[in-house]
Amino acid sequence: MDASGKVVPFSFKRRETGVDDVTIKVRYCGMCHTDLHFINNDWGITMYPLVPGHEITGVVTKVGTNVSGFRPGDRVGVGCIAASCLDCDHCRRSEENYCDKVTLTYNGIFWDGTVTYGGYSDMIVAHKRFLVKIPDSLPLDAAAPLLCAGITVYSPMKQHGMLLGEAGRRLGVVGLGGLGHVAVKFGKAFGLRVTVISTSPAKEREARENLKADDFVLSTDNKQMQAMARSLDYVIDTVSAQHSLGPILELLKVNGKLVLVAAPDKPVELPSFPLIFGKRTVSGSMTGGMKETQEMMDLCGEHNITCDIELVSTDRINEALTRLARNDVRYRFVVDIAGNGSKL
Repeated sequence: MDASGKVVPFSFKRRETGVDDVTIKVRYCGMCHTDLHFINNDWGITMYPLVPGHEITGVVTKVGTNVSGFRPGDRVGVGCIAASCLDCDHCRRSEENYCDKVTLTYNGIFWDGTVTYGGYSDMIVAHKRFLVKIPDSLPLDAAAPLLCAGITVYSPMKQHGMLLGEAGRRLGVVGLGGLGHVAVKFGKAFGLRVTVISTSPAKEREARENLKADDFVLSTDNKQMQAMARSLDYVIDTVSAQHSLGPILELLKVNGKLVLVAAPDKPVELPSFPLIFGKRTVSGSMTGGMKETQEMMDLCGEHNITCDIELVSTDRINEALTRLARNDVRYRFVVDIAGNGSKL
């Protein structure tokens, strides 16, 4: 209800199911670090009251008369986007996330002028274009974070050719959190040799044994970093804290690519020499369009890729948010919206 950071019960109404809408009974909703930023108004743009949540999975209960691709009983997901203009170049290419008029699933202004409310809720109404089908092989709880964390790393991996399965290609993943652990899984599934780069030595065992990473580098150890110089084709940087890109760039081969997918609240340091003398590229990427999100979800179904989660009951949301703020989660909290004893 305000910037205190505490989540409390709140009753509100959704819009009626329109001709192009799908109504969904929410089963699970992932808890993203973005939720924390909006709850605390870290970016100064929060519109209270706020209902967070943009990693939503559930079951269709009703469809509009113009909806043909979904029917009651379907397992579906809603990610970060609630609406876009549908008519610009980005929308025509299904890059709705880059539309100038994109509306977020929560804290956005919908077509009818109302504020959007997210997935910490027992039901949601979504336009047919902005939801995806969840493969039957994926559990709805562990699939939920794929709608944000998954597509956020999948999109740049596809864009930069990391998923082509070229023999000998090497990927570095900076940070082993909600995004990083999914990037490791994608890299391994598509035949890359994966190196985890972390400031925490405790992450090495998890990286190697649980996620099957091929290598681990402690970024605070200069000898380890120097030993890995010019060895990687790609790096995905998932760290949301302020840091220098210089040492990470040195790990890339000539022509190597570094992609930023996190959003530090202060500018990152970008030295020119590692960039110039390595002919390296630094780029950014945010989530993905709807066709790409469905493609990612289908591939996750084929390769049995899910997120490693900790399920949270609705009466423990505030406790989970406190833990999330100190990165005390392996690797993603998911709220059990429809579970026994739910407060929603």
